[in-house]
Amino acid sequence: MDECPDLLIVEKGELEEKSVADDIKTEEEEEQEDEEALPHSEILDIFEEGLALMVQDPLLCDLPIQVTLEEVNSQVALEYGQAMTVRVCKADGEVMPIVVVQSATVLDLKKAIRRYMELKQQREGGVKHIGWKYVWRTFHLVFNGDKLEDDNGKLKDYGIRNRDEVTFLKTLRKK
Repeated sequence: MDECPDLLIVEKGELEEKSVADDIKTEEEEEQEDEEALPHSEILDIFEEGLALMVQDPLLCDLPIQVTLEEVNSQVALEYGQAMTVRVCKADGEVMPIVVVQSATVLDLKKAIRRYMELKQQREGGVKHIGWKYVWRTFHLVFNGDKLEDDNGKLKDYGIRNRDEVTFLKTLRKK
């Protein structure tokens, strides 16, 4: 009789182990079924719909539908006064709203212009490559008649504040 209770305990323990293992298998199978249920393209569609709803928020309404995390972070920083918008005006009349941190340098502004143009090209499917070394040799930025020459100079030192306009001009060569 002593053997019977031990046998029952062992069998009960084995049953419990099997039950836990079955539960784990069931959870794994459910996860696999969930993964198989939606293809990647449908998951992306669901994500983009959710993102589009989020971008309708008054804080984020200025952002494009295909927004990046960097753009969301910039917009939030702008709302909290940690960043500013510099309006860069091109010769063709296009105005690029560039967001940079309050303590940004001229180089930071140039990098932000580059990022803005790259995102714009991706969204529009335009030119794939721009030679930025050529761009900065050929063009320069001007604020209130002052050429922004020193890449390490702070925008604040040039007097640039939130919503100020900086002009993107072609450099005139001396003959």
